[in-house]
Amino acid sequence: MTFHETTHVEGANRAQDINRYVAVRVADDYAVMQDLPQGATREGPAFPVIPYFDPFSSFSFSYFANLKRIDITFTPGVPWRLTLPADNPNVDVVVPYFSFLAPAYAANSTDAALHFLIGPTPLYKTDAMYPSDVIEDPATQLPAHVTLQQDGEDMAIGLDFGIVQGHWVVTRGTFSATQHVPILGSFKVNAVTTFTDFTFPDTAPDPRLAGTPRPSPSPSPSASV
Repeated sequence: MTFHETTHVEGANRAQDINRYVAVRVADDYAVMQDLPQGATREGPAFPVIPYFDPFSSFSFSYFANLKRIDITFTPGVPWRLTLPADNPNVDVVVPYFSFLAPAYAANSTDAALHFLIGPTPLYKTDAMYPSDVIEDPATQLPAHVTLQQDGEDMAIGLDFGIVQGHWVVTRGTFSATQHVPILGSFKVNAVTTFTDFTFPDTAPDPRLAGTPRPSPSPSPSASV
């Protein structure tokens, strides 16, 4: 897939805009990114995330920020799957549930447009991010917005989704977190990314994306602004 992305980052009393054309191999999130209008070309994971990102999966995400750079490392995961038991004629209803997360209907939730608020249970003993707010698109019955939260921390990621040429993709993302740096102290990092101009070609839009296995990312697995 290909797309244009516009990211505005603020933190540590500085701001920066990153505009890029991105061509990415969806299978392993290997991308060729061209800084616009005529900047450097980078290879590696799509920055900041691939628009095919599934928030209901075992992904991993980390970042580092200081006065000179912001690094984001994102690793897509496999979708969550609920294994249902075999059919039993003596059982009328089977109700799957998560032991670690507790969903509830928001006050504005309706049968036509569901809205869930989700929180960790006492069994949740991990620093992984979880979907804390899910709003359904009544036209597609797919999530239109998902907020990801980290338990015990203020890091949050907001994702707006849309259907583009039959594909469910992220169209806008927000990021907010407090960074703690020796000497500098603590400061807030905020970022907004907008994804536009999607294409979904049948063949690799760049020869560097053709074939497998994935070549080694350069200059590093982290994506720097």
